[in-house]
Amino acid sequence: MSMSLLTVVVPCYNEEENVPFFYEEFMKNESFFAEKGIALELLYVDDGSGDGTVREVKKLRERDERVHLVSFSRNFGKEAAIYAGLENARGDYVVMMDADLQDPPALLPEMFSYIDEGYDSVATRRVSRKGEPPVRSFFARMFYRLMKRISKTEIMDGARDYRLMSRQMVDAILSMGEYNRFTKGIFGWVGFRTKWMEYENVERLKGETKWNFWKLFLYSLDGICAFSTMPLMLASVLGVFFCVVAFLMIAFIIVRKLIFGDPVSGWPSLVCIILMTSGVQFFCTGILGQYLAKTYMEVKKRPIYLVRERF
Repeated sequence: MSMSLLTVVVPCYNEEENVPFFYEEFMKNESFFAEKGIALELLYVDDGSGDGTVREVKKLRERDERVHLVSFSRNFGKEAAIYAGLENARGDYVVMMDADLQDPPALLPEMFSYIDEGYDSVATRRVSRKGEPPVRSFFARMFYRLMKRISKTEIMDGARDYRLMSRQMVDAILSMGEYNRFTKGIFGWVGFRTKWMEYENVERLKGETKWNFWKLFLYSLDGICAFSTMPLMLASVLGVFFCVVAFLMIAFIIVRKLIFGDPVSGWPSLVCIILMTSGVQFFCTGILGQYLAKTYMEVKKRPIYLVRERF
């Protein structure tokens, strides 16, 4: 009986300290995969790291030929690293995991049990955000709530990139070759039968997170633009609303003038109204600009990533 192949995609950006620890922790499950007749390959995707990440992966390669590397020419971002990992994965099954061990390898046996039940993918979500700044946790929850209201695509609160997928689902994801990628939304858009597993948040083994509040905010904008047109509708609604308000105010001023003969006064209130409507106009223009910018990047057809080295 031929063996199945599992590809473990590990995006890395300045994870020199975590690379060897991840390998050792993951290999604790090696006997489980051997019993199931599953061969392994570990694919580290170096996202243009400035430290010794590539050097550490090469050391692992000298010990284990199942270790592979795709190293970018510069930093293209985690979304590009995920896409590159999936594109270069050869496995019948593919699992994505972070190198910092916030995605516990010990969950894999249970994840495969659901695959055996007929699920196409097994996804994970955190039930707590222990270790995160309270402000960031609050806005993260607000983002997921907003996406549930404005998008038809399922995006689960607390969802991690840690996900085990069948080859069929991986191929479906790769068929979406868009430049502006929001993987959490893409997972939901392609569908397939998915089992959600919950676990307590695990803090990073070593190093610091590369995601600050500003980067997460920009990432959330990518998600909104990629999987919802509601902001465009909001801009239209605001435009109609202020046109109606302006018409009513004009009618009110005319009637007041005819009945009471009061002069039109109150320049401070007039300035406030002008500033408010101007702000709304700029806000709506900004919404249009976001969608236009995403369209601009798509039509340029630039590659999602460039490879400097691979083995």
